[in-house]
Amino acid sequence: MKLIDNLSEKLVDDLRVTMQRDSRVSIAAACFSVYAYEELKAQLENIDELRFLFTSPTFLQEKTAKARREFYIPRRNREKALHGSEFEIRLRNDFSQKAISRECADWIRRKVCFKSNQTAEGIPNFMTIDSAEPVTYAPVNGFTRADLGCERGNSLFTMINRIDAPQSTQYLELFNTIWNDKQRLQDVTDTVLESITTAYQENSPEFLYFFALYNIFGDFLEHVSEDDLPSDTNGFKESIVWNKLYTFQKDAALAIISKLEQFNGCILADSVGLGKTFTALAVIKYYENRNLRVLVLCPKKLSDNWITYKANYRNNPLAGDRLRYDVLYHTDLSREQGFSGETDLSKLNWAAYDLVVIDESHNFRNGGDVDDDGKSNRYTKLMNKVIRPGARTRVLMLSATPVNNRFYDLRNQLALAYEGNSSAWKDKLDTNRSVEEIFRSAQKQFNAWSKLAPSQRTTEQLMRMLDFDFFEILDAVTIARSRQHIEKYYNIEGIGNFPTRLPPVTKQPPLTDLNNAITYDEIYELILSLTLSIYTPSNYILPSRLKKYADLNHEGKNSLTQAGREEGIRRLMSINLLKRLESSVHSFRLTLQRIRDMIAATLDTIHTYDPHKIIELKDLTGAADFDADDMESDLFTVGRKVKIALEDMDYLTWQRDLQTDFETLALLLGMVADITPGHDSKLQTLLQTLAEKQREPLNKDNRKVLIFTAFSDTAQYLYEQVGAYMLRSFGLHTALVTGSVEGRSTVPKFKADLNNVLTCFSPVSKDRAALMPDGPDIDILIATDCISEGQNLQDCDCVINYDIHWNPVRLVQRFGRIDRIGSRNVVIQMINFWPDVQLDAYIDLRARVETRMKALVLSSTGDDNPLSPEEKGDLEYRREQLQRLRTEVVDLEDMRGGVSITDLGLNEFRMELLEYAKHHPELETCPGGISAVAAATPDAPPGVVFVLKNVHNEVNINDRNRLHPYYLVYLDEDGVTLYSHLCPKDILDAMRQLCRGQKQPDKALCRAFNAETDDGRKMQKYSDLLEDAVLSIVDAKADSDLDSLFRAGGTTALLDKVSGLDDFELICFIVVREGASC
Repeated sequence: MKLIDNLSEKLVDDLRVTMQRDSRVSIAAACFSVYAYEELKAQLENIDELRFLFTSPTFLQEKTAKARREFYIPRRNREKALHGSEFEIRLRNDFSQKAISRECADWIRRKVCFKSNQTAEGIPNFMTIDSAEPVTYAPVNGFTRADLGCERGNSLFTMINRIDAPQSTQYLELFNTIWNDKQRLQDVTDTVLESITTAYQENSPEFLYFFALYNIFGDFLEHVSEDDLPSDTNGFKESIVWNKLYTFQKDAALAIISKLEQFNGCILADSVGLGKTFTALAVIKYYENRNLRVLVLCPKKLSDNWITYKANYRNNPLAGDRLRYDVLYHTDLSREQGFSGETDLSKLNWAAYDLVVIDESHNFRNGGDVDDDGKSNRYTKLMNKVIRPGARTRVLMLSATPVNNRFYDLRNQLALAYEGNSSAWKDKLDTNRSVEEIFRSAQKQFNAWSKLAPSQRTTEQLMRMLDFDFFEILDAVTIARSRQHIEKYYNIEGIGNFPTRLPPVTKQPPLTDLNNAITYDEIYELILSLTLSIYTPSNYILPSRLKKYADLNHEGKNSLTQAGREEGIRRLMSINLLKRLESSVHSFRLTLQRIRDMIAATLDTIHTYDPHKIIELKDLTGAADFDADDMESDLFTVGRKVKIALEDMDYLTWQRDLQTDFETLALLLGMVADITPGHDSKLQTLLQTLAEKQREPLNKDNRKVLIFTAFSDTAQYLYEQVGAYMLRSFGLHTALVTGSVEGRSTVPKFKADLNNVLTCFSPVSKDRAALMPDGPDIDILIATDCISEGQNLQDCDCVINYDIHWNPVRLVQRFGRIDRIGSRNVVIQMINFWPDVQLDAYIDLRARVETRMKALVLSSTGDDNPLSPEEKGDLEYRREQLQRLRTEVVDLEDMRGGVSITDLGLNEFRMELLEYAKHHPELETCPGGISAVAAATPDAPPGVVFVLKNVHNEVNINDRNRLHPYYLVYLDEDGVTLYSHLCPKDILDAMRQLCRGQKQPDKALCRAFNAETDDGRKMQKYSDLLEDAVLSIVDAKADSDLDSLFRAGGTTALLDKVSGLDDFELICFIVVREGASC
């Protein structure tokens, strides 16, 4: 007997002596590795046969019950060890696996038989060599390089007994007895061969993509609960609405249901035009099939859409689904009685809903609040009336703009799902901090990012600054895909493409064609001279009387004093005079008249002085003077009634300031009085533009034009002029819709409500044939922003922005009414009317007005620059975005100054994998280290994508890699990093684009790759690229260590030892090559 310790004496050296020609080798062990075959290849090729017995159930056709507990090496690891144990990773990383596996498989076919123990009974591990001098080795745990002594295993020491004859013959007889026991053993040779073959066969790109996902998201498959997944037995997949969805909408619907079940909430934030409403309707159908009660909360302007889809109407394409959800308006949350449609609000059981769908949920982004009178806002009412009481309430939120300019917008909406108590998510999220802490940190990083130089202030930089926890929340409860994402990663042939956007057309007419008339610049100078003191009576209260009005200056929860509100309204009105002038001379004139009349009435009160007279200013502003965005301000919800005794005021100074403004306003009114419609150059340019569209349509026979303006006054002015002109000149009908007046149209005896007008303007998308088969054609629609969200008007191919909204996002939302997937139009056009001044001067003008208004308050402080850095940044942002809109139509997710959650989530990949894994069990047994060859695309250039696993858990410093311990790196053919491991979403997207749908190997590309590498024998190029990939990870970690030296809380430097290639296991790789598929 001899002891082998695999240190001074190694088993492999002894076997090279004892394995003689024509020997018969018998091995009973836990696992077999192709790399052990390679080490003894010369000897194994000369033996007569090898019998290998897996001592625990391995590679069996019938899987043993999962409940049965296994000891020592888990079954999955035993099977995977065939392609290299955990101690043979380095060899797999050398790319030798393909060539070795091919040779090993050929040898097995000639000389080897594998059997497996299929019982729970233990079998001892040993090896016998039956030759002229029989030898036995015991124990031999496995046939791997570690067991042979070629690699250092994880055992403290190894003691293998070499037993010579005659005792060795007893082991051989024992092996023969077990080997011939058909009850206990099963022949698994074919299964082993099949598994080895997978290591060198040509893999389809699609299989490799899902194999990568299987490794990265395998835990998700193991831990996902059937209760959290949509049940196919529910029947909702047989519904009409489900079968009307495109693939990307179905993916979203399934993911939404899963998120609602896990987290009680989800935000669907797909970009404009991607059919969020139909996706939500499929989710509603799922829950209604479970007999759960559903409420849809939407803006009033969108209620007709939702009501149609549940009504027994001829134009309802989903009538057969018999949807039965309730529809209420956002504003109904603030009402205690009265009717909303046919619903009696005084009797409504708000707490009985199982699912609440909130359309345009960004209207709830400001969170809860209570005004000075103790009245709760809509958000608080929703939380306390609907979500918290009664049954478990799931919340699905729909918005293309869930984030405005701060991440807290998103948190406030998500809080509806966890009912304001984020601890409910503590055990569900894989995060180390609370939701509040995560968002606080994200907002802090955003604030730091917003102060960077413009060249550094990129979305990519912001993504690098945000940590894993933030993305974990996004991934868990949001779905946000962009138009480019859908076009790039989904097959949209059956959907129809988005129409092609033509470059925007700029119109910049002068104010008027009258000679010696006033110009924009002259009007601007006069506006700058206004103090607008009519809006700030509190500023004139005598210091000795201020105490009497202390309640006016008491800060409520929204931190606005009465004086603060007045200053805010004055600033808004000063800016609004510019907006109104830019909109139309008509609107500007009306606003001047309103302010003048209000000043005149106040001056009359002062002239007839009565010391006990109360100055009462109600509704300092009219809704018509402001656009929809301004009207959302707190300034208009509280503090609108002001009562001040004249005797308590320095009324003489106020009188002087009011008189000065009155005279300026009178001068302005006189200067614009002669600009009638016939001399309104902007209006005349619009009429010419409309005429050109009719003479030269963008798409054959399409005469439709959608005209947007921010103000209802301008809309009505245009309707009066355009309607008559188009009917007279072209026989076309015009309609008007605004948020403040009933719709109008030039069609005689036509009921011009919102639904009817939109149906006749966009008859295909609104299904006029079913609802109003004899309805008239309306080809020109004039509207305010009351329809800039949530409406599908894709029959139209031209949007005219008659005024440039101060918020660039609004312009993109307007265009989104016609820029929609599935449009029948080949091209679409945006036409923008700009004031007759340079853009820089236009933006600077607002800054000057803002500065002027603030200077009136801060004059005593000596502050020479009253605009804050944030306000300056906001103006600069608007300048940049408006400049872009002169030359291109920008996507909504590109318009938010970096605060966008679009295309960040990984859930889509998990749901894809979940479906694929149901039908491809081979994912579980496939070896690591496999590869596929895919054809390069314009977005995925030639190179290699490596999927690696960190085996020591030592690299993910500061939680920067979302996929840890998995690392993805995409290099070009020269080893330059295209996407680093810190951009896993970009790499997964690229892999999806390269691989999805490629169900067969590309034969031409595979032939070229095999010729280049001599069928896997010459892989030095790819070994070098793999080393470059690992170095890119280690370098990033080193940078992080260095950064940490300068952070509070200690350093990560020297805490771990990541030396390079041996710390990573190659899971798989995709070789991306030029060349078309054949």
